[in-house]
Amino acid sequence: MKKTLTLFTFVLLLGKMAFAQQEPMFTKYIFNSLIFNPGYAGSKDYLSVGLIHRSQWVEIEGAPVTQSFTAHTPLRNERVGVGLSVVNDIIGPSRTTSANLSYAYRIPMGKSKLSVGLQGGVENYNANWKDLVIDDPDDLVFQENVNLLLPNFGMGLYFYNSKFYIGASSPKLVEYDLKEEGTSTTDIYARAVRHFYFTAGAAIPLSGDALVFKPSFIWRNVGADKRLSKLDPFQDIAAPNEFDLDLSLLFHQTLWVGASLRSAFSVEPLEKPARSGVGSFDVWASYVLKNGLRIGAAYDYPLNELNRVTSGAFELMVGYEFDFRENKVITPRYF
Repeated sequence: MKKTLTLFTFVLLLGKMAFAQQEPMFTKYIFNSLIFNPGYAGSKDYLSVGLIHRSQWVEIEGAPVTQSFTAHTPLRNERVGVGLSVVNDIIGPSRTTSANLSYAYRIPMGKSKLSVGLQGGVENYNANWKDLVIDDPDDLVFQENVNLLLPNFGMGLYFYNSKFYIGASSPKLVEYDLKEEGTSTTDIYARAVRHFYFTAGAAIPLSGDALVFKPSFIWRNVGADKRLSKLDPFQDIAAPNEFDLDLSLLFHQTLWVGASLRSAFSVEPLEKPARSGVGSFDVWASYVLKNGLRIGAAYDYPLNELNRVTSGAFELMVGYEFDFRENKVITPRYF
């Protein structure tokens, strides 16, 4: 089916207000942290699997729809953790599907552990530009479909214990031009750039295990190193620094409810003023059954101009926690 360019272009024009980035964004990044940081592999000390579906800006044609699957576990050598992550991200006429294997080596440091993680995998980028109906049929930018298979690798650090965690990572270190080699008829094209993530969180008992306060934070940066690039056209291209601040309560190690605020700020050259803006207010809930099954949902309400055309974004989550040391998950870990 042919797709119109109007709404898709509208989404792109709102990019700075929506804090756009190339890698998919999730409200409940806590439940699929492996896609951002390979150092997370094996950190729960048992096999954990999870699936998240996200529909963003639901009333806008061509808006992002994303699924992620993660599975990770420690090995018999308890210092080693391994994982698998698969992400499928659709935006308008483009689809990006990636699969990565992760390896983490965990170094005991008192009651804490420092996990050093590496990952490697492949990504398929497919853009059916010819499916768009555009005002100028001779526009060279949209004359050629793109189908690329791209290898990549990433790395991350994850320092944690049962009360807090802190992490830093770049899951895709290799940058690519998103065009078919030798076939492009224009100098205007997209490029996949590095993303950087910093995460932190804590678990603060308010009433023993019956009530635990869990604040968490994630900061995302796109193109932080672009001014060092040898590619002149891309030195000034980047997205604003985006961050989520999340506050949640965990009841009886079973019911977890929270709210978060997503915002962003940009660092401009001295001759330009810095810009900032609020992206969305998010609420979410997760429930863990006694057999280890976890279900949950999240809702994002946009606090910028997007709320004129969409009611927001939705996420559905399902996962399973396997505890090899007990018959059932008695006190599951959520970091």
